[in-house]
Formats: sequence, structure tokens, C-alpha cells
Amino acid sequence: MLKATAAAAAAAVVATRAGAQSEPGRRHRNVLLLIADDQGLDLGCYGVPIRTPRLDRLAREGTRFTQGFAAVSSCSPSRAVIATGLYTHQNGMYGLQHDVHHQSLLDGIETLPAMLARAGYATALVGKKHVGPDSAFPYEEELVPERSGIRDVRELAIAAASFIRSTNDRPFFVTIGYSDPHRAAVDYGNDRAWPGVTPVRYDPRRVPLPSHLPDLPAVRRDLADYYESLSRLDAGVGMILDDLAATGRADDTLVIFLSDNGRPFPGAKTNLYDPGLHLPLIVHAPGRPAAVNDAMVSWTDIAPTILDWTGVAPPAYPLSGRSLLPIVGTRGDPARDAIFASHDFHEINQYYPMRAIRTRTHSYILNLAHPLDYPVAGDVAGSPSWRAIAADPAMRLGQRTQAAYLKRPAEELYDLARDPGELVNRAADSAYASVKTALAERLRAMRAATRDPWLAGQTDPYAHVGAGR
Repeated sequence: MLKATAAAAAAAVVATRAGAQSEPGRRHRNVLLLIADDQGLDLGCYGVPIRTPRLDRLAREGTRFTQGFAAVSSCSPSRAVIATGLYTHQNGMYGLQHDVHHQSLLDGIETLPAMLARAGYATALVGKKHVGPDSAFPYEEELVPERSGIRDVRELAIAAASFIRSTNDRPFFVTIGYSDPHRAAVDYGNDRAWPGVTPVRYDPRRVPLPSHLPDLPAVRRDLADYYESLSRLDAGVGMILDDLAATGRADDTLVIFLSDNGRPFPGAKTNLYDPGLHLPLIVHAPGRPAAVNDAMVSWTDIAPTILDWTGVAPPAYPLSGRSLLPIVGTRGDPARDAIFASHDFHEINQYYPMRAIRTRTHSYILNLAHPLDYPVAGDVAGSPSWRAIAADPAMRLGQRTQAAYLKRPAEELYDLARDPGELVNRAADSAYASVKTALAERLRAMRAATRDPWLAGQTDPYAHVGAGR
């Protein structure tokens, strides 16, 4: 367990750095963190034929990471990973934070808004929060408070720009938590006009169809609404980038754009398969050249990157990620050859702990409570796509059967070069025994190093049932 004394020691170091940040004439290093909600790897710059011109431009002018991965495909846990640099099983945000789910960070866990505030930064959250407890996220201001289905991207941009202008000579850390393209009560909030946004409509007959979804009219209509929400998000990002430039602070500001988890469709969100974890990541650091980078990077790397950029010391305990700054503006890093993922809950009644390691060639997933049925997230279960799929038990999710999706084995091993859709489980294939052993050991070592509570004595919670289960 992380100790309060360690947190206090880290605070003392950070306080020392704070004076340097406020030295007269010293160039400030600001941070603008943009978090999309439930966006898969769906942008024009990632080869998906939808209209996202502003994010495509940011990608052209910054570093577009082609192998960026969330460490968990669930909203609150992923946002906690981004804010702490720790896996969800380390920081205690095991599942969703809101309502009856009520998951929160463990005592003593340090977050970006707390560390940067102590270093003299003006901190603000604009839009969605979805993490707790509030005491661990002491933003100076919370603007456009989280409301059900907030979609007014212009309101978010105006609030962020107003706060940035108000900081005067202080460095700032501003997080914008978008609601797009999360599902709303009516499709994706496309049921009304939004200020400053010209809607981009998509023909369901012609929308790009991800490989993990079946070609059904209901799925296509659902995707068309999802893509429209993404184009609205893109317009909102353009607004805040234009406003940032108008404040005169763009040349001193690190801009990071990413999503918290995969698209809100079966086979993606809450899964540790590629569509759940493989997400957009664009980093624009002033003074760095534009680049397309193929290093395998994780959302655990975001907090170390921001601390590195701002010169603020990390906590006294080790973080699980590494700063991306040394590779921003470059084409890659061969040493970054794997990412890990960790999932425990989504909603409180959806216990399904999983651990995974992905390399460039293989994916290995450990399902710790495999006798249970895989739970479908509430918003996905109620979606037009899932209702149409579940109406016919023989309907496949792409090429995966519903039965295989809902009842999973203890171990899954996929050869990504031959099977990018992760359909043929090689875990019991003797030809892959050495690969499985190596990946399982790397995963075990990560879990031991990060003190995974599910490791000691709980690798299989059903072991007492016996081999005949």
C-alpha cells in the first residue's frame, strides 16, 4: 500500500520545483489535455473515411501514435490511469465512479491536478469528470459541470479559453472531458442543433464497418450516429485550438488528444481485444517536428509525460508508465515493444477481472473469473446494435460467435500477424507453447511489480471447486 509519508515527501519535492516555474522571465510550459469519451480508432488520420479535419490537422502538425493503447477499456478506470500513471489495480479505481458503482482512488494516490496545483499551476476541469474522490482531484475550477449528455462543444471551448485568459502569468493545466461520442438517451446527442457546429451526416449504407460487428441495418444506423458525434467532437477540438491560439499561449502549450476507451459497441468497450484498447493518441509539443510514431505506448505514459513537460517531480512511489517526450517528434522506439492491460469491473454488478499483454505479434489475455459469463456494459446492452445482434443467437459479432463472446476460457492467445481479428485461440496449441509461456511470465512479472491484489492466492477464484468444474 502506498504510504501517506511517501505522498508528503513527493509534495515537498514538488513544492521545491514550484518556485522555478514562477521565476520572472521563465517560459511557462502549459498543458491542454483533451479526452474523448468512448472513441475507437476512428479518425480520418487513422484511415477511417469520416470527416475529422481539425484532429487530422493536429496529427499532421504533431506526433500521431499508431500504436497507442488504453490500459483498461472502461471510463472511470481509464481516466484514473491517465491522471495517476498507475494501472487500475494499483490506484483502486476498479470500476465506474458514479452512482451506486462508487469506485474511488485509494488513499495516498497522487493525481495530476493535485501535483500540478502544488507546483503553482492553475488547474481546471471542463466537462466530464467521472473520477473520485473529489479530494484527490482538487481542480481550482470545475467548469461546465458534468451533466447528463453534455454535448455543447462550443460551451466547453469558451469556458476553457476564458479560464486560460484568467490565469495571467501562471502556467495552466486544463483538462477537457468531452461527452462525445458516448451514447446518449437519444442516439449520440444528434437530436438537436449545437452552437457553432454544422452537423455532418453519414449514410448508414456507406459507413465504414469495423470487423468486430455484423453487417446489419441497425448496426449501420448506430454507426452513422456514432460517426456524426465524432465529427461534432472534431469541430469542438478545432474551436478550443483556435481559442488557445487567440490567447497567445499555444506556443507554450503541450496538447494531448486521446480517448478513454473503445467505441461503445459489442466487442470493443470493456474488452481487452484490440477494438477496446487500441485508440487514437496525438501529442503536439511546441518545437518538436511532426511525426508518425509506431512505438507501443500506454495511457500509463500520459501522467509521466505531463510531469516531464512541466518539470514537476513525480510521486515518491514508482509510476507504471514512462514519459513520451523523448520520442515525441520521432518515428518510434524499438524498446517499447509491449503494453499491459488490467480490468476488474465496469458497473458494480459486472465483475470480470482480466489481465493482458500485447506485443506487436501476439495478444495474451488471462480471464481470472472465466467461469462467469462475460458481462455486457449497460449502455452497450441497450444499444440498437446489441439488441439486433442478441435477437438472433446465431448472429456473429463479425466472425466471433456470441457464445464465444459471452463464455470465455481461462487463457486466450492470438497470433496477431495471422489473426488480427483475435478469433483463433492458440492458448492450447502446442506450437505456441513457448510463446504463451514467455508472455504469461512477462504478465506475471508485471502483476508482481505492480502488487496486483488479484495475484496472490486469487489467480483462479474458483480453484476450490476442483478440476472437475
